[in-house]
Amino acid sequence: MSSRAPRRPNSGRPPASSFASDTISAQKSVPEAAAEHRGEAPQEAITARKDAPVALMDRGEDSGTVVAFPEPQARRRRRWWLIGTSAVILAIAGLLAYLVFSPALAVRNLDIQGNGLVPTERVSAALAPLVGRSLTQISDDDVRALLADFPPVQDVSVAASPPSTLNVTIVERVPVAILESGGKFLLIDSEGRELATVAERESVALPLIDGGENAVNSDVFSSITAVLASLPADILERLVHASANSIDSVELKLTDGKTIFWGSAEENAAKARVLAALLTLGEQDPPVSVYDISTPSRPVTR
Repeated sequence: MSSRAPRRPNSGRPPASSFASDTISAQKSVPEAAAEHRGEAPQEAITARKDAPVALMDRGEDSGTVVAFPEPQARRRRRWWLIGTSAVILAIAGLLAYLVFSPALAVRNLDIQGNGLVPTERVSAALAPLVGRSLTQISDDDVRALLADFPPVQDVSVAASPPSTLNVTIVERVPVAILESGGKFLLIDSEGRELATVAERESVALPLIDGGENAVNSDVFSSITAVLASLPADILERLVHASANSIDSVELKLTDGKTIFWGSAEENAAKARVLAALLTLGEQDPPVSVYDISTPSRPVTR
């Protein structure tokens, strides 16, 4: 008769397969009365649901059960997204701060273009406060403000040429005539604004308007300058004199002595086209001394 191994008494702990049930319950096996006799509080039941996101780790009968709650994936992704976005923003902010305040982009050279009536040296001196400032901090308005006291300067534009050059392009007002005052000759634009002064009349190929500086206050001045402003540069530089006895009788004198009777300051564009065509004609017999274009549709030569 073979001997059979004695059964080991049940330890009172549920089999491992019991963790697969929906509810896991554990109670201390000591009767409540005995617990009270020793002055201990009765052990309450510990219940856990299987479907809860927990991990149960049995650490012994006297240690209880430790429940660990893993962080949801959506929350982890959101946290890393916030960290990455913050890092990118900080990097961009740092780069912008470097570009704005870094001495590596400070202005050291000025490249000035487009000026003819204002010497480059005077423009550079006026723009000296910009030297040392960052290229990214200089605007067109900054340069306009510094050049506001120069009458010839009509507009400006700036462009940065890293690492240290500021390009300044000047648009100047166009002189259309000369006024004589105190032995000097003043270059004026169509509004009568004094743009520059020259010592010799022959140094500028523009027509002279009689009356000196007071001519700008005459009734016919605006008519004369409106006519001159409508002419192309190649015709304007062939004129030596411009005058008018009334607003309807503007006359121009060419360098070869011929006279242009313009009339009123109306239909200036059409008159300018007719005059350009007449001046391309060769010598005529008899020679022409007057071009009358007061009526541009019927020009007359005599």
